[in-house]
Amino acid sequence: MMGHRISVVGATGSGKTTLAEEIAQRLGYRHIELDSLHWEPNWDEAPIDIFRARVEQALTGDGWTIDGNYSKVRDIIWQRADTIVWLDYPLPIIFWRLGWRTFKRIVTRERLWNGNHETWRAVFGRESLFLWVLESRPRHRREYPLKFQQLEFAHLHVVHLHSPSETEEWLETVAPKT
Repeated sequence: MMGHRISVVGATGSGKTTLAEEIAQRLGYRHIELDSLHWEPNWDEAPIDIFRARVEQALTGDGWTIDGNYSKVRDIIWQRADTIVWLDYPLPIIFWRLGWRTFKRIVTRERLWNGNHETWRAVFGRESLFLWVLESRPRHRREYPLKFQQLEFAHLHVVHLHSPSETEEWLETVAPKT
């Protein structure tokens, strides 16, 4: 069962954005990337009221996919979503994907949201994305199943995927690639 309002969650680097874009393309939906609503220039976080307002505005209507795990807007997203796709991959897969993506972004100086660029701090600094995965992934694995059981989220159809191959198989049931 696939809905019209789909939230893709998972660890940093697991492939949330790529999958959300693919679902949106296959179904003809809009794709919303939470990072683009959250990050201001110079990696400053948008003030919470502005971030929440941006998310509210982005989620108007049906036919959207959104990716990200920001707890400060989870209530807005999950109350409006009808489907959650959870990428719950093993750490080696996440680290491989995150490493490749981060290295590519650093070397090519890929422009991200609001002109930001990833730097080597994303690998080695206090704000390391790898450290963030080690901190956030266990929390998500503990909290998500509990949240899915809460009455306010009982309407959600949850798709819990454990590997890229399982994700590819599931994706073919959503809509075959054209």
